[in-house]
Amino acid sequence: MSLDPRSFRKTLGCFASGVTVVTTLTPQSREPVGVTVSAFSSLSLDPPLVLFCLGNSTSSIEAFKGFGHFAINILSERQRDLSIRFASRSEDKWQGVPTTTWNSGVPILSGCLASLECSLVNVVDGGDHQIFIGKVEKLKHQEGGNPLVYFRGSYMDPAASSLTDVV
Repeated sequence: MSLDPRSFRKTLGCFASGVTVVTTLTPQSREPVGVTVSAFSSLSLDPPLVLFCLGNSTSSIEAFKGFGHFAINILSERQRDLSIRFASRSEDKWQGVPTTTWNSGVPILSGCLASLECSLVNVVDGGDHQIFIGKVEKLKHQEGGNPLVYFRGSYMDPAASSLTDVV
């Protein structure tokens, strides 16, 4: 049975996901690299592992494979502009973006709900994507705030939905 790619994509779009910007540095020149990613997940608590996926045609994929470290920046609902900026192919996407660095020197975006600095453990083939697995080396998170959520091809309006605590 063959699946219609458009139908498959629309069906997967029914799964709401948080939005991240994954960052690294180019191995040779140490230039910052960042891309918007919604395919992110925790993988293991012990050891602390996470994963994210990049399409094989992503222009910065070799930097993520080559540097050895990356950061996951989990965006808040107030950072839609950063998501759009890092999803673009713009050359100046870093202009005016406040960052800090931790142990590896990878850019950590300011104002995110959470950030995780990771060492690259493995890259696994995943069809038309590559799956990057990283060991979390350092992390931080904010108390409060709401995530930026992507659903059915657009950002969810936080005013249109309410989040409740799970006990």
